[in-house]
Amino acid sequence: MAETNTRPPLYIRIHAADNVAIVANDGGLKTGATFADGLVLVDNVPQGHKVALADLAEGDAIVRYNVVIGYAQKALPRGSWVHERVMRMPTAPELEGLPIATVKPPALPPLEGYTFEGYRNADGSVGSRNILAITQTVQCVAGVTEFAVQRIKAELLPKFPNVDDVVALEHSYGCGVAIDAPDAIIPIRTLRNISLNPNFGGEVMVVSLGCEKLQPERLLPPGTIPISDQRGENAADVALDVVCLQDNAHVGFMSMIDSVMRQAEVHLERLNARRRETVPASELVVGVQCGGSDAFSGVTANPAVGFATDLLVRAGATVMFSETTEVRDGIDQLTSRASSPEVAEAMIREMAWYDAYLQKGRVDRSANTTPGNKKGGLSNIVEKAMGSIVKSGSAPISGVLSPGEKVKQKGLIYAATPASDFICGTLQLAAGINLHIFTTGRGTPYGLAEVPVIKVATRSDLARRWHDLMDVNAGRIADGDATIEDVGWELFRLMLDVASGKKKTWAEHWKLHNALVLFNPAPVT
Repeated sequence: MAETNTRPPLYIRIHAADNVAIVANDGGLKTGATFADGLVLVDNVPQGHKVALADLAEGDAIVRYNVVIGYAQKALPRGSWVHERVMRMPTAPELEGLPIATVKPPALPPLEGYTFEGYRNADGSVGSRNILAITQTVQCVAGVTEFAVQRIKAELLPKFPNVDDVVALEHSYGCGVAIDAPDAIIPIRTLRNISLNPNFGGEVMVVSLGCEKLQPERLLPPGTIPISDQRGENAADVALDVVCLQDNAHVGFMSMIDSVMRQAEVHLERLNARRRETVPASELVVGVQCGGSDAFSGVTANPAVGFATDLLVRAGATVMFSETTEVRDGIDQLTSRASSPEVAEAMIREMAWYDAYLQKGRVDRSANTTPGNKKGGLSNIVEKAMGSIVKSGSAPISGVLSPGEKVKQKGLIYAATPASDFICGTLQLAAGINLHIFTTGRGTPYGLAEVPVIKVATRSDLARRWHDLMDVNAGRIADGDATIEDVGWELFRLMLDVASGKKKTWAEHWKLHNALVLFNPAPVT
């Protein structure tokens, strides 16, 4: 592949109505660079940053994606560098008078015959991995649990070759919190539903301190845990498996560790009896997310993910997109794609709730964009949102989840979450994903211990430099070496192989993972 910086000056324009485009060349371009259409740069423009395609007067709309992403703060001649310091951000779209379920795309033909090798669970879900997860009710026990997990991995796991891993579901919740506050339901149901993620096979064990506010029975009430076939028991007859560190039976630290290991072995034996079986692609539950985004995110990686999203929906699978702040400016696009007025109204409610949440902290959606986003060419949250939404593809939006809720239907789902990579990933785990897709332009070693994470690079330069961290190079689209469809199909097939255990992602290979971060909008006491 020829290096981009040896190529003639190139820009990428998304829509014919756009009056800005982004510079495609590695390293950017210098003043005087001349494009094939005669456009001459009057400023140095970094890669991914915008160049004015026409003379812009002060106050003129700046248009990308056929959407007004800002207004010129001063006159910008044709060929100028257009960046956040010369733009004024538009006001947020109102949540009233929106188009409601107005877009009725023609039904796409079903995509049949695609399968993967997964683990069927008693609740009807299917796992892509076979993992023992140890739930914790409070941060106080995290050190003890992690010590025990390391012992389990070293001494017990080798005896159970069909078990992929042992993970501790560490978090910072459980005590010192307003546990009865209305919004406390969000972190509680998040942790509850993560404990029941399809990749854990219905085997739930809990480590508790004993005096915490989030008591085990409150976290996992009777009847919430589906019983696996090999136990042959009724849910009502099964006591929650809890190791309580404050129990009088524990004399010394090693007594606690022995208890955790003893209980873990019981669960490992049952998990080890499980085997993969052929299941249809409709059993995939995929979360899509972006982090460390740049101006290429909405040009290469996210459109390819959107194409793969449509393939998954056609195959009968479940796909969820999230990040409320990063889709808020395209709310009209989302409500118009809702499958029903009820779905549209649910999205509006989630946006309104988050608007109010931000106002409590005296900030607005402009607080979202990071220094890295801006260095990568994203001037503001409006531009970022337009590139983020395309991960959702073109299918009708069939359902909406509030933070921490578990998905119960197929199709394209909007799962409301903050845009934080770690919180979004945590909430998508709670929603029930068995596979995660993560796009990045600036680069991040993000991963999850609980599900495989497929990383998609937006630029070939990142894919080359981080060759052993990125799983798919969508930068080939900007290079002209692949189409959105090519990369979308590549990603779809890779998902089936990863879900089957035939391939590991780089994050799995290196055992890279981020901590669970619970979203807790309730007060801390």
